[in-house]
Amino acid sequence: MSEESDVEAIAALLEDEIVRTILAETSVEPMSASTLSERCGASQPTVYRRLDDLRERDLLVERTRPDPTGGHHHTVYSTNFRRVTVDLDDGSFSLHVDRQEDIVDRFTALIEGM
Repeated sequence: MSEESDVEAIAALLEDEIVRTILAETSVEPMSASTLSERCGASQPTVYRRLDDLRERDLLVERTRPDPTGGHHHTVYSTNFRRVTVDLDDGSFSLHVDRQEDIVDRFTALIEGM
């Protein structure tokens, strides 16, 4: 996928109010789709579509959270970036996503580096 199509795709996502609410809410704490549906004032199918779009662009991660009291697992979502920057240089746009490094990924890199 080209840089320009990345810029267009991410700009189109960020134009959506539901997407912005999902990103804002999940930047504070991981949340389930049902909680996000309530916070966004949108149906769960709509929220799931936006979650899929965000995961496809690697702007959101999905995690399984165990429930020790009920013995079930819950899927939660969290934002995995700090900043999206679009630069214009010599008539061309470029996109940079400053991602948050996952603690598990940091640990794996540390072990592999030994």
